[in-house]
Formats: sequence, structure tokens, C-alpha cells
Amino acid sequence: MEYEEFLIRKKRSHLNNGVYVDFIHPLLKGFQKFSLHVALKKGRFALFEDCGLGKTFQELVWSQNVYNATGKPVLNLAPLAVVSQTIREGQKFGIEVNEWGNGAIQIANYEQLENIDTSIYSGVCLDESSIIKNHEGATTNKVIDKFVQTPYKLCGTATPSPNDAMELGNHAEFLGIMRRSEMLSTYFVHDGGETAKWRIKGHAQDVFWEWVNSWSLMFSKPSDVGFSDEGYNLPPLNFVERQILTPQREGVIFNNVAVGASNFNSEVRLSKIQRLSEVVNIVNSSNESFVVWVEQNADAEYLRKQIPEAIEVQGSDKDQWKKDKLLGFANNEFRILITKTKIAGYGLNWQNCHNMIFASPDFSFEKLYQAIRRMLRFGQQHPVNAYLMVTDTMQNVIHAMNRKEQQHKLMQSYFIKHTKELYKNEYELYRN
Repeated sequence: MEYEEFLIRKKRSHLNNGVYVDFIHPLLKGFQKFSLHVALKKGRFALFEDCGLGKTFQELVWSQNVYNATGKPVLNLAPLAVVSQTIREGQKFGIEVNEWGNGAIQIANYEQLENIDTSIYSGVCLDESSIIKNHEGATTNKVIDKFVQTPYKLCGTATPSPNDAMELGNHAEFLGIMRRSEMLSTYFVHDGGETAKWRIKGHAQDVFWEWVNSWSLMFSKPSDVGFSDEGYNLPPLNFVERQILTPQREGVIFNNVAVGASNFNSEVRLSKIQRLSEVVNIVNSSNESFVVWVEQNADAEYLRKQIPEAIEVQGSDKDQWKKDKLLGFANNEFRILITKTKIAGYGLNWQNCHNMIFASPDFSFEKLYQAIRRMLRFGQQHPVNAYLMVTDTMQNVIHAMNRKEQQHKLMQSYFIKHTKELYKNEYELYRN
């Protein structure tokens, strides 16, 4: 009880320091108005809303309100291919969005941040804010440092990684709520010698998530925060595991190797022909569109030769090519796209397609989740098929993914528990 009392005394709820809600777009749904109102009232906030719930729309209305209140421009940052998509989203709802350097609401991709004078902006919105996941990454540090003095901030992403203390800490530090190091020392204990091994202290679970909920909302469907799910029912998701037998290892009867992060890439190379032959069979036996997610350039090169009609988007491509092809796939200009989750796994809307193949699924729940959500979004008209090329040596990868999915659901449950109580007034305002 003494420790719990200490945590309660230590806990600092994020106080209201926002702007008056001046503009509520008539096309916003009730749950979107609720989220937007809370975010504007707080001033610095995060929306961890699932894909297809209209985060981009809410971000633009948030930006318009901040501009109306301050008279100074607001900057939106997004992944490269999402910039044009966001401008089109603004046109759809009658909100003008311009490339950075012009207008009330401006947008740039994260790679352009080095060239932007951030002091002129009254607000900043990070679309796909999980880009600040890596606490040692150059992008994370740059984003945090560049906007230390910016008064109004909004983060938007489908989900923080389950059980990832660093990502939540980076969001809190960017928003100016609490430094990452202070968050860790208050609520977490360090496990082992690896710096990433942090877990919430035994009696701190509820207090910690209530604190996180004081500066963020997280939900996967409107009913999670008390609103109707009408129009927001997802089609089925079909996981199709293809079991791939790999070449026999010398000196053993069964290939029961447990793949780890250290030997994952070598295992991918060893199983290349077996895995990718199955990918080619699936794609070539169908007339439907596919996205093939790869982890290694060698896999993409092999697939291009075997599937000549496929278009590849890789990291070394010019920015214009990336934008044209990623959006071109959304417009059904070609049938098969080969790319990596770190290039196209965030922010894009591909409801025009309902088939994807993970040629070498790894241990990242977030990458799998985000990639699937390019298609499994509200508005998708077909069941979504996700093919997993799982070798006989990668069974533990699937077990790890399942464990992380359960952690994700547990994290969601803590948010849902506290939201209505914390934001009772805003909920009552919009629930009808």
C-alpha cells in the first residue's frame, strides 16, 4: 500500500493547456468529435486510433483549430508517400493543405525536417508518429529537439508497440509531458543487461496506464470509447500459413532450429528458394492484386525475375518514383507490388486490394500489424488474406507474434478502462 500511495503522489496527470474548439467539421463522426475535442483541450496529445478511423481527417481539423486560435501556420509531418494522400484528403473535406513553406496548414515528409524553420509554427502534428519509436534514432532525436518550443502538438498512429516502454516514453517526451528517463524510473524496473528490457513495476500497472491515458486515447473501434460501431465493422482477416520445409541441416534428423534476431537474416537466406517459389505460385495462380512484403533485397530481386509484371519500390529509389508507384498501386495501375514494411507499411490506404504475402515474417508485431492495416481498414469490401511463409525453423517467430498480440490487447484494455472516467464531460457532449 505504501508503494501504491507513492505512485499516486508521484503521478502527474497531463493538465489542460489547449485551445478553444472553434471549428468542428460537419462530417466528423461523434467519436471523432470526442477525440478531437479532448486533443484540442489538452493542447499536446496523442491519438492511438486504429487504421480507418479517420486520424488524418482529425489531424487536419486539429490543425485548422490551432491556426484559427493562433494565426500562425501549423506543420504536419508524414511519411513520404502519405504527403500527397493527405493533401487529397484535405481537398475531399474542403481543408486546404499545402506543401511546407506556404499556407495555414502545411505538410512535409520527415526527411525534409532538416531544412525547415520550425520556429514559425504554432503547432505540429506527427502522422504515423511511431516513427519516433527508436529512442536512439536520429529521426527521433531530431523531431523531439526541433519542436521543444512548439506550444501545440499532436501525435497520430494506429498503435504503439505492445510492451515497448521506449516508444511510449518518446511520445511523452516529444509532447513535453515527462522525460523518457523520468517515466522509466517512476513506473518501470530494468530486466537484465539489455537497455530495452524494461517492464512495468508490479503494482504500477493501473497507475501507469491511467497516466498515459491522461495524454492519449487508444481504441480500435468507436464502441471502445462508448460510441456506435455502425459503419465501422471490419471484414474477416484470414491468416494463411504456408509451411515451408527447408534443406536438411547436416547431422540432424529434424530442422528444429529456433530462429532468433541474431540469426534471422541468415535463415532467410538459407530458405530463399523454398519460400519464394511458394510466393510465385500463389501470385501467378491468381488474377487478383497482391502486395508482397520482403525483408531482403535479394528476395525482391528473385521475385522480380519470376514475376515480370511486378513493380518494386525500394529504399534507394527516387522520392518521386516511390510516391508515383505507391499511389499508383492504390489506383490499380498495376497488379503486384513488391516492397518492404519500412517503406510502405505505414499510412497508406489500399482498400482496393485484399491480398498480401509476407515472404519472411520477422519478430515485429508492429510491422505485421501496420502492413495488414493497409488493407484491413474500415471501408474494405472483401475479406483480407495474409499469407505467411513460415519455415520449419521459424515456428517460434509465430509464437512471439501471438504473444505480442495478446500484450497489445491487454494494453488496449487499460485504455478503455480509464477513458470514459477521465473524459466524462467530452463524452457526454458528443455521445448523442
